[in-house]
Amino acid sequence: MAVPRTRTMAAALCTGLAATLLATATGPARAEQPKPHTWTVTEAAHAPRARIALDDTTGTLSLSVSRAGRTVIEPSPVGIVTQQADLSQGLRFLYRKDRTVEEHYQARSGKRLDRRVRMNETRLSFATAAGARLDLVVRAAADGIAYRYVVPAGYGDVLGETSAFNLPADAGAWLSTYRVDNEGQFNQYTAATAPTGEYSDQALFATDGGYTLLAESDLTGTYSGARLAHTRGTGTYRVRLADSQVHTDGSLTTPWRAMITGDLATVTRSTFTDDLAPASKVADTSWIRPGTVLWTWLAGGRTAGQSLDAQKAYVDYAAARHWPYEAVDAGWYFKTDAWDTTDPDWQTDSWMPQLVDYARAKGVGIVVWIHQRDLDTPEERAQWLPTLERWGVKGVKIDFMNSEAQSMLQWYDAILPETAAHHLMVDFHGATLPKGIQRTWPQVMTMEAVGGEEKRTNTAAHLTTLPFTRNVIGSMDFTPGGFQRVGMRPNSDAAEVGLTVAYESGLQMFAGTPESYDQRPPARDFLDQEPAAWDDTRLLAGSPGQEAVLARRSGDRWFLGGVYAGAAHTATVPLTLGPGRWLVQTIRDGADGLVQDSQVLRGGAELSIDVVDNGGFAGIACRWHPGITTCYR
Repeated sequence: MAVPRTRTMAAALCTGLAATLLATATGPARAEQPKPHTWTVTEAAHAPRARIALDDTTGTLSLSVSRAGRTVIEPSPVGIVTQQADLSQGLRFLYRKDRTVEEHYQARSGKRLDRRVRMNETRLSFATAAGARLDLVVRAAADGIAYRYVVPAGYGDVLGETSAFNLPADAGAWLSTYRVDNEGQFNQYTAATAPTGEYSDQALFATDGGYTLLAESDLTGTYSGARLAHTRGTGTYRVRLADSQVHTDGSLTTPWRAMITGDLATVTRSTFTDDLAPASKVADTSWIRPGTVLWTWLAGGRTAGQSLDAQKAYVDYAAARHWPYEAVDAGWYFKTDAWDTTDPDWQTDSWMPQLVDYARAKGVGIVVWIHQRDLDTPEERAQWLPTLERWGVKGVKIDFMNSEAQSMLQWYDAILPETAAHHLMVDFHGATLPKGIQRTWPQVMTMEAVGGEEKRTNTAAHLTTLPFTRNVIGSMDFTPGGFQRVGMRPNSDAAEVGLTVAYESGLQMFAGTPESYDQRPPARDFLDQEPAAWDDTRLLAGSPGQEAVLARRSGDRWFLGGVYAGAAHTATVPLTLGPGRWLVQTIRDGADGLVQDSQVLRGGAELSIDVVDNGGFAGIACRWHPGITTCYR
């Protein structure tokens, strides 16, 4: 019996894809190098520059990135293979189109709320000898380069990409081994010495051209999530999709492959992955309100806290501290397996409506945990989401997606408009990374996808790497503030306070117990001052794996958060907040607990602070004038 032509072609293309990937890794030698067609894309003379080249002999494309004439990414293959067409070789150039993308949008959370975007875009169109078409779209901004593929309808499912990133072998590399929940630790290597394996696509590299963070944007259920595949001894990191075959209906536009590029301060402050994403699909965002949260799971909720009386006590504490939210984690709806959710009155078995009413009267909103398996069908979402809205719940913490396969991304596509329609803010746990999602769906306040406070394997070096990796690309639910976890976390109390600023999250979940806060009044009073939405973000000092000191502005005050790995020392931090005189109040570790200091410094002067082993600090800076003695309100 004859094998269907499409299956034969798919098998052949799979073999061709494997051969192409092998050639990419080993770099085939030729006696002479033909002169390629080349195109460049940049936003300005001083900005990162992309160079796209078409090899006239093989018809293969490569893309390289430089900055100020120095290498960022070496020439790297680009291409995609489908069931019906190998669009990674045999290409010939058709035409080029250019345009400028200028946008101004308001975010509800993140490093800064007011965002202005300017990018130059080039679309290069190619065709194979058989007439198969491919558009390569490249964008260049002041803080990054990105590209994506556009494929017409009729080419079948995607079998893979030949996309890769070639780094200089000696480039510094901070990598996290790939996990489906994206909760791996970051470790430092060089690009070539990293062990053979798969890594999260949020990989940071240091080259002559500065720092580059690889990322992805505009990932939806039309495609599959990416990770990086690496072979020790090379500087090549290949794009590997979660699915071996990505189903397509009609034409396909892939996610952006992004390279956030610049000095470390530029990378840290960047909103490039959000800027690449589609505009907000939520018309009225007035109900989306960032805030600090008393998170009860590590504060006792995981053992004896899942009762109405226990949760009321937590609400009382949040209200006394003027913290706007309290989060009820797993277990609140598992008190019985006898709930019949098809019964219109099933929700009367829960004490949650009483808690919501109690909290509302005290000015506290309730966020509830729920397992993804209880929201994985349209029928279940139609039961749960309207009920939570009717109760008055403000947000949902949805857990255990643990996949970046196309089918799970399609689930995200379904639940995002539904949570928006029911005015529910969202915290995704066991989740994919934020890939522009917070711009398109601003009710997504934060996502886990990080080795956070719950983990007992964290190192101080990991903590000082996160502001330059995971937190660059979106809000991060690390859940800092677990002061009671002495011996289970690698850092000092002052560093733990500093994390609440160094790590940005639209719902900043404080993981401590009420008793642990009351035992540390300087920490507790500092947390009372903190917002969860920022007007600006700056890196004051940093080196991945060693130190990270960030300043975040809310109104006329700057909040400071510093974390360090290594031995005790006196840290010096440039106070680059603006000219004039500043009152700076800091919290550091003392011999008998946390100590608060105050001093007046001029903008640009150095702030000196004593840091203990794996320590840190937190602070608030405000404009000084005669008579002012505190920045606290």
